[in-house]
Amino acid sequence: MKVLNKHSDYALRALIALGMEPGVRKSAKALSEAQGIPYQFLRRILQELIRSGLVSSKEGAGGGVALARAPDEIRVSDVIEIFQGPVQVSECMFRRQLCSNRANCVLRHEIMRIEQVVNDEFSKVTVGKLAGDLRRVEEARKNLLVQEKPKG
Repeated sequence: MKVLNKHSDYALRALIALGMEPGVRKSAKALSEAQGIPYQFLRRILQELIRSGLVSSKEGAGGGVALARAPDEIRVSDVIEIFQGPVQVSECMFRRQLCSNRANCVLRHEIMRIEQVVNDEFSKVTVGKLAGDLRRVEEARKNLLVQEKPKG
């Protein structure tokens, strides 16, 4: 079971990179190289993020893509919904049509409860929070390198 598919993963990575410097436009090529995302794949993802209103685009000199909303306003659940629809733990038939075991399925209600919990948790996580977490990780890594630097 995959909670995040490749589209959602790459979209979140691009959004976090943009969220590290809100208001700064970056080229798709620069994002592709920095994030290790295939360029053509990233372009399609960015087009969908632009259509969804999460990213804005400007062509020409000084152009590129930037967040269209504040990083703290972009929820992980928004991105998952764009690329995957709602999080689903099971592909039970009850989603599309009546299941013959619907009346006796004790697992169905638990699956629905778990899906709601997962969706609620993803709604609490924003691009701004993830960008802040990344800043702290990068700062800790930088501090560790300074401490390990040989004296001499």
